[in-house]
Amino acid sequence: MDRPYKIPLSVLVVIHTPALDVLLIHRADSPGTWQSVTGSKDREDESFEETAMREVREETGIDAAAGALVDWNLENVYDIYPHYLHRYAPGVTRNREHVFGLRVPAGTPVTLNPREHTAFRWLPWRQAADACFSPSNAEAILMLPEFMP
Repeated sequence: MDRPYKIPLSVLVVIHTPALDVLLIHRADSPGTWQSVTGSKDREDESFEETAMREVREETGIDAAAGALVDWNLENVYDIYPHYLHRYAPGVTRNREHVFGLRVPAGTPVTLNPREHTAFRWLPWRQAADACFSPSNAEAILMLPEFMP
């Protein structure tokens, strides 16, 4: 393998406006797959907050430090989809995902990494939850009003 195995510790970042419009991005490697920002730690000692800020910047061009990144203190543990298992060390079958919210102003520009994502859209939170392919992502979006100040 020419790349190191992925670490089965990741983040999910629900990016939203004060009006609860949620940013969804379309995965380049999975037609029809809309999701929030997700990504694995690059190294074991990278904090979840550092991972969240890095992934938001890499996937959307948004500087999470300029918004209001909030650790929701929630984690999801799930089976890794079989078609992604080759990215992890032999025997790794489950991932632990830490959830954050990131409030940004309406109209925040989005710059996608075309190797990872092909399109983006802002949707009202309930519609965004319905559009997600991942049950844990949809559940997090449905919890968004609970985490608003």
